[in-house]
Amino acid sequence: MSQLYIIPHDHEIKLDHRIERSGHKPLLIWLTGLSGSGKSTIANALEKKLFAESYQTYILDGDNIRSGLNRDLGFDGDSRVENIRRIGEVARLFVDAGLVVITAFISPFERERELVREIIGSENYFQVFVDCPLDECEKRDVKGLYKKARSGEIKNFTGIDSPFEKPNNPDLIVDTITSSLEESVDQILNQVIKRIS
Repeated sequence: MSQLYIIPHDHEIKLDHRIERSGHKPLLIWLTGLSGSGKSTIANALEKKLFAESYQTYILDGDNIRSGLNRDLGFDGDSRVENIRRIGEVARLFVDAGLVVITAFISPFERERELVREIIGSENYFQVFVDCPLDECEKRDVKGLYKKARSGEIKNFTGIDSPFEKPNNPDLIVDTITSSLEESVDQILNQVIKRIS
């Protein structure tokens, strides 16, 4: 369909109204890191703490998105870019709804993470690099994905035959080797509360 026929509707209830009702600003917390680094575990624990404090939250997780919204996408380069673009657009809608959105995506390339920042706006974007060495992620390998990638059963797997670009300027780095889950969550929480209060 031609873009000429698309005219966004201007709704009367705005983000300011939602912020006033919820009592906090929205934010996208973008967790990036290798498979097995602890992104999903941290996202879950972080949401529990925020939710307990009455913040309106929602988690977008890689496997969950891939099993629904993005199930038509593969793992080739173009599909990976489109995967992250769609997630960014969904996250933008959730942020506009006034939510604190927590995401857990490998998102291995800097250009894709910057694309999300552009979609969301820097004021609503908080990037956390969940840092964990590849060898430790492989030891954890709860899903058995690294083993399959090493055997050639999975192609284009990040860290094995596809690169992971460490973020250039993350808002925060949490090291899941030296920090416990609780410590990692508290590091993020301390920074995030300042942004959304």
